[in-house]
Amino acid sequence: MDFQSLTLFATAAFSLEGLVAAELRRLGFENAKAELGGVRFTGSLLDGFLACLRLRMADRVLIVLGERQCLSFEDLFQFTSSVPWESFLSLDGQYNISGKCARSQLMSVSDCQSICKKAIIERLRRQKKVQIFPETGVPFPIHLSIHENKARLCLDLTGPALNRRGYRTWNGEAPLRETLAACLVELSPWRPGMPLHDPCCGTGTILIEAAFRESHRAPGMSRSFACEAYPFFPVKEAQELRARTISEYDPSRITQISGNDIDPQAIELAKRHVAQASLDTLVSLSVLPLEQLQLSAPEGVFLCNPPYGERIGDKKSCAKLYRHLHDLLDRHPGWSLCAISSDPDFEHAFGKRADKRRRLYNGRIECQFLTYLSDDKKNRYHWNKG
Repeated sequence: MDFQSLTLFATAAFSLEGLVAAELRRLGFENAKAELGGVRFTGSLLDGFLACLRLRMADRVLIVLGERQCLSFEDLFQFTSSVPWESFLSLDGQYNISGKCARSQLMSVSDCQSICKKAIIERLRRQKKVQIFPETGVPFPIHLSIHENKARLCLDLTGPALNRRGYRTWNGEAPLRETLAACLVELSPWRPGMPLHDPCCGTGTILIEAAFRESHRAPGMSRSFACEAYPFFPVKEAQELRARTISEYDPSRITQISGNDIDPQAIELAKRHVAQASLDTLVSLSVLPLEQLQLSAPEGVFLCNPPYGERIGDKKSCAKLYRHLHDLLDRHPGWSLCAISSDPDFEHAFGKRADKRRRLYNGRIECQFLTYLSDDKKNRYHWNKG
C-alpha cells in the first residue's frame, strides 16, 4: 500500500468548508478543495498527521479508502469487499463503523453498518486465511457515508474529534465548540498583536483559541490521535514532526487578550480552562458587568458569543444586553465588535445594522456572525456590506 499518496478528507461543519480549505492551503496543501461536509486534499500519512496537529477549524481528518455508487445492499457489500482492508487493519483490531445516509436508496444506517462489518471480515478471512477476529486490539474507527447514492468509506486518523483540545474539562451553560470559536477568531478583524476582549467570555473558549493562534500553538499539540496506534504509522517521523510543532509554540507572543463576565461561576470555569491551557498568567479575566467595562487601549476587537434568548423569558434581558454591547462600542470608538447570535432581533435591539454578516451554525442552531467595524477599519480593509 502506498502511504505517500493518499486521498485525505478534513471534515468541517456546514458553511465552514471554505475556511478549512484556506487553512489547509496555508499549511502547504495547494490541492485542497472544499466540498459538502469538508475538504478533500492529497498527501502522505504523515501529512494527515500534520493536519490533525494543526487544523484549528476542522472536525476530523480521514483517509478516503474508496467511493462508489451503491443502490442496493449487495452493491454496498461488494464495494466494501473491494477495499484492501488487509493493508490497514490488524487482525485483532476493533472495527468500529459509524454511518450516515442521506437522500439515498439505502437509508437504514444500522443495516449498512452490519453489511460493511460483514464485508470487512469476509475480505480479511480470504486475504489472511484466518477465521477468528477477537477485536481486542487497537480501535480502527471506520466511517461510512452515503449521500445521493454515492457511498464513501474512510479510516479516521483523528479519534476523538479535533475540537477536543484537552483544556476544557468543565462546561458552563451553552458552551461554544472550540473549532467554532477558532472560526470566529479567524473571521473577525482581529489579528495577532492587536488587543482582543470578550465582554461575555463565559468559560473562556474564544480567548483560549485566540491565544493559541497568537502564540503559534498547534491545537493538537498536547493530545494523541487514533492513527498513532495504527501498525503502519511512521512513529519516529511523527515524533519529530510533533517536536517541531512544540518548538514553534511561543507564549511570549500573547500580549493583550482579556475577557469579563457578570457570572462569577463562569469566570471560575474560565480560569480553570485557561490554567489547563497553560495560559493562566497570559489571559486576563474578571467578574464585571458589561455596562461597567472600560478599556484603555485606543483600538482593538470585541469578540463574543452573547446569550441568544432561546427561552421566551430571556428575550428581554438579551435585548438589554445587546443595547449594552452598543453602548460598549460607543465608549470605545476605535474598536470593532463581532458577535455570533441566532436572535433575528439582534440588530434591532443593538440599534444598528452590522457592517458585515455571515451565516454560521452553532451545533444545529442557525446563527449570524455580525461584525461592526470602527471607521478606521472600514477604510483600512475596504470591507463591504453584505
